[in-house]
Amino acid sequence: MRIAITGGAGFIGSHVAGLCVERGHDVIVIDDLSVGRLGNVPTDIPFVHADIRDTAAVTTALTGCEVVCHLAARVSIRSAVARFVDDADVNVLGTLSVLEAARNAGTKRIIYASSMAVYGEPVRNPQTELHPIHPTSPYGVGKHAAEQYVQTLAPLWGMTSTILRYFNTYGPRQTPSPYVGVMTIFIQRCLQGQPLQIFGDGLQSRDFTYVGDIAEATLRVALSDRDGALANVGTGVGTSVKRIAELIIEATGAQVPIEHLPPAPGEARDSLADIAMLQTLCDGWSPATRVEDKLHEVIEWNREMQWLVEGDLAQP
Repeated sequence: MRIAITGGAGFIGSHVAGLCVERGHDVIVIDDLSVGRLGNVPTDIPFVHADIRDTAAVTTALTGCEVVCHLAARVSIRSAVARFVDDADVNVLGTLSVLEAARNAGTKRIIYASSMAVYGEPVRNPQTELHPIHPTSPYGVGKHAAEQYVQTLAPLWGMTSTILRYFNTYGPRQTPSPYVGVMTIFIQRCLQGQPLQIFGDGLQSRDFTYVGDIAEATLRVALSDRDGALANVGTGVGTSVKRIAELIIEATGAQVPIEHLPPAPGEARDSLADIAMLQTLCDGWSPATRVEDKLHEVIEWNREMQWLVEGDLAQP
């Protein structure tokens, strides 16, 4: 199958691209390299350097593709509060551009990468896909709007679609940033001998999901014939932010304190996925990788890529 991946030079997208290549599929990656790195893209596959809002360029890239996995996005709850116009421009209008390009190119299936941020503050855990939608950040608002556009427009244009709501993803290739990925932030601060800063008391829990499992779920769903489905992608197991900090301090051997800051606006207290729907879509398979089993891999990747923190984030 020929599969296009927007954001395929980024954290999750590059893992999806690599898995597609490993399984023998033809892959084309579309990325503007604003966050992603060319070095993340598997070698010897077509790469299109384009902004997803450039509908003409994306249309050309999608020509001949049966499926598009739309992962390109601005991915930060905290920065979206300050930069809500840019967040909506990329995450909402960019998605509309990809949808239009898919229609123009005759692409038959779209997988949209959404987020648990659409739920906002949970009224119950674990959260099923029927949980009330009440986002508490512009990022969550934009992701939910894009979901609705996909669900509305895809069937009008003869495309099948599935929406995946990713929970907190961790793993190699997550670009160090003050806003993205608490695990990567903690590791980088440990490697630099800086205190680990926790927003709130640290007892807030998250469903930390290994990026390899996220990629597996995405490809399995992309290859299915399900139409109109919507599923959480997580482990169904919650871990507190404080526990993550303690595990990373222990694994790195860093002698650093934990500092507590005021709670960040727009972030949920606890977030845990109900993954029954994902298991149905994936014929019983679901993510099962434990944080403890992959933590050293993530730490070693961050050690090797330490120059990213001090250098140019966009260089290959």
